[in-house]
Amino acid sequence: MSLPSRRRVAAALVALPFCWTARAQPAARRRPTPAQTEGPFYPVALPADSDADLLRNGRLAYAQGQPAWVEGVVADLDGKPLRGAQVEIWQCDHAGHYHHPGDGGRADHAFQGFGRATVDGDGRYRFRTIKPVPYTGRTPHIHVKVRLGRRELLTTQLYVEGDAHNERDFLWRNLGADRALVTVPFRAGADGLQATFPITVAV
Repeated sequence: MSLPSRRRVAAALVALPFCWTARAQPAARRRPTPAQTEGPFYPVALPADSDADLLRNGRLAYAQGQPAWVEGVVADLDGKPLRGAQVEIWQCDHAGHYHHPGDGGRADHAFQGFGRATVDGDGRYRFRTIKPVPYTGRTPHIHVKVRLGRRELLTTQLYVEGDAHNERDFLWRNLGADRALVTVPFRAGADGLQATFPITVAV
């Protein structure tokens, strides 16, 4: 073996521990999506129409508010898709009313108000709804719940980035640095507003 060849072999052997160490480093774990209160308006009874399109309630079509798509991926702390998980959302209509007896039954019947979606093999979910609106005492928000089988993994709320009501909302303010994990922009898209809300849960 020539001298240059020996040097190349020696250099490769010296580099091996470094390469092994670099490859062995575990990926950084994700920060979990912060939990928030369920609030008083989770449906007493789920509507007959509980699919992922809140702009159609049975045969009724809802034409109020700003149509929006809310979508994302549900993953664990290591970033692996949480296959089989279900995502639920519920929110008020364009006038600030929920489908709930505690809100006086004033919600628009054409607005489904509650939806459920099962994530796909990549952990993705998608809802058709409206951009949330404020009502007395609260900034615009959408309630979100994640289930896996019979287990309830997370209840939280999604907020609108840049909304002027956020700073006056006590629940949003109390999140501190975690606000960034649940506050997302609603951007104009080809068929309405688009919001991407990734959800990370501890399993």
